[in-house]
Amino acid sequence: MNDTQLLRYSRHILLDDIGIEGQEKLLQAHALIIGAGGLGSPAALYLASGGVGRITLVDDDAVDLTNLQRQVMHTTARIGQSKAESGREALLAINPEIEVTALRERAGPGRLLELARSATVVLDCSDNFATRHAVNRACVAAGVPLVSGAVIRFDGQLSVFDPRRPGAPCYACLFPEDSRYEDVACSTMGVFAPLVGVVGAMQAAEAMKLVAGIGQPLAGRLLLLEGRAMEWTSIGVAHDPNCPVCSTHA
Repeated sequence: MNDTQLLRYSRHILLDDIGIEGQEKLLQAHALIIGAGGLGSPAALYLASGGVGRITLVDDDAVDLTNLQRQVMHTTARIGQSKAESGREALLAINPEIEVTALRERAGPGRLLELARSATVVLDCSDNFATRHAVNRACVAAGVPLVSGAVIRFDGQLSVFDPRRPGAPCYACLFPEDSRYEDVACSTMGVFAPLVGVVGAMQAAEAMKLVAGIGQPLAGRLLLLEGRAMEWTSIGVAHDPNCPVCSTHA
């Protein structure tokens, strides 16, 4: 690291668990973020400010006025702009030394696998089960850890699915693809803005822990947040030996 980087990341470097070695791992890492909205905004902002060297934002949507209540990476002036490009602009304004790639696309299975294979860690900040399952399949096939978050109304959830860990579950072990889970859109049900900030920031924290190799990741645990009472619940998640996604990759 040069003198500017040593100063910029000095508060990380002061932490015994991170230090110079851990910060260099962050600088060399590539985070792939699927979704540049409510969860992707705080997650990306913290990864950029914390010094993750490469960030790829994938989102096919454009910034809308209704997004600005919670999608803090975007501004009124950028309404109508690609969310991925708007996000890139925001991240480089915070940290011009990192590399940010903006992809305005809805990535299919093959594309997701290609992107996952180039990543150190993947953050699923999408808002529907089809995308979450597609991202999970790509991460399992690529052997890349996945940090998954979701928020609707006053409820949030967070977990890590790491195919590198023997016996670790994948997203499909928790939410089987053949189950009839109904997508609930914030456009019809609403969402409490600060909660996406809480969960998105925690996604960034889990991703940075995975990259730097510190602490205990949320693999095998699901955190549930009830925002009205601000109560957290931790639930163990077991690997399904018959899971059609990860059992063949164990």
